[in-house]
Amino acid sequence: MADVKDVPVPDIGDFDSVEVIEVLISPGDTIAAEDSLITLESDKASMEIPAPFGGTVKEVKTQVGDSVAEGDIICTVEPAAEASAPAEEPTTSAETEASTASATAPRAEPAPAAEPAAASEPTPPAQAQLPEEDAARPGLGPKPSPTAHIDSERQRKAHASPGVRRFARELGVDLLQVHGSGRKGRILYEDVKGFVKKSLEAPAAAGAGLGVAPMPEIDFSEFGEVETKPLTKINRLTGQNLHRNWVTIPHVTQFDKADITELESFRKQLNEEQKDKGVKVTLVSFLLKACVSALREFPRFNSSLDAAGENLIFKKYFHIGVAVDTPDGLVVPVIRDVDRKSLIELASELMEVSQAARDKKLSPKQMKGGCLSISSLGGVGGTAFTPIVNAPEVAILGVSRASMEPVYQDGEFVPRLILPLSLSYDHRVIDGADGARFTTFLGRLLSDTRRMLL
Repeated sequence: MADVKDVPVPDIGDFDSVEVIEVLISPGDTIAAEDSLITLESDKASMEIPAPFGGTVKEVKTQVGDSVAEGDIICTVEPAAEASAPAEEPTTSAETEASTASATAPRAEPAPAAEPAAASEPTPPAQAQLPEEDAARPGLGPKPSPTAHIDSERQRKAHASPGVRRFARELGVDLLQVHGSGRKGRILYEDVKGFVKKSLEAPAAAGAGLGVAPMPEIDFSEFGEVETKPLTKINRLTGQNLHRNWVTIPHVTQFDKADITELESFRKQLNEEQKDKGVKVTLVSFLLKACVSALREFPRFNSSLDAAGENLIFKKYFHIGVAVDTPDGLVVPVIRDVDRKSLIELASELMEVSQAARDKKLSPKQMKGGCLSISSLGGVGGTAFTPIVNAPEVAILGVSRASMEPVYQDGEFVPRLILPLSLSYDHRVIDGADGARFTTFLGRLLSDTRRMLL
């Protein structure tokens, strides 16, 4: 029998740990090199971890919900050339049920000893109590006094032991809002603690702290048939970041237009020349080069406020993020050192990172360090929009679909291809005059690509 080898988590960037959202292998599976083993999801993207070599999976050491870091063991594999061990015995139905319960249970602090059925169940550890300032979080009522109680009738309807119900009362948790992971949906200590943790980590309700009333809770099923689908993790975290950026950054959006008639003709010529090489030059490649020239001309756009908001940090490099639409949500890979790459190199890299984003193969490092972001909706439509600044950047360029418009030149109207520009910026760093200068300069570059060489 060949030696069984451990397969560790490779370098995943600067993250201490990343959540496992999918396990793609089972004991006894035959895998080839580069086959996906697990899927990880950070706060910005999902990524699949490939097998470094082929063979037979002997043991899987990770499960959905685990947090893993570089070096943690994913599984053990007997290399293909020497794999000879028989397949493992089929799992019994009881083992399957236990495995399923383990895989779906929320990660939490170690559970107390097995729950007694009687009301003499021990009270959970004191450190599980919530501080007073957390009492108003979503799903949590005010912390009660020892003699207070919340709707006891509602608590009794929940499928939970007396000890768990008492634990929930002490924390002000409505058990009817808690999903039970135990047998037949029974609510466990871990479920209550997981619910509290999720509530504490959830963003504050819309309007909280702004002096406006919170959004009302509505039962939409009163009006007709409904279907509830959870947001992906990328959707949730992107929403949190955008909400933070929108309410903390004073946004201004400058709208402008660029005549790209000659640029489009040149782009089509380049694609005709490159068709045998499989490279497609898009408008975004030109936008990347033009933005480098504009950032050099207006260095304030290539800066960030420090954490205290008292100093500007000016960057001497030119890394530009490009928003990519994926089935799981929007991700923004960063094209590094744009100033050192040709149009063809940028076009090739854009194709690669866009496909990697859709295949969930972007690494965390590929989405960090941007100076400016570009969001192109030209392939979808629209005439203008107001993109949200991707902090700590101070500006984001949005482009909509180009269209033919009549332009008055030399005493007559002529058809020209016009590209709408939408530049949002942080008004703490950039004033309106510089915002207009930036888009005007950008428009001149796009109208005459020779200016990018200056």
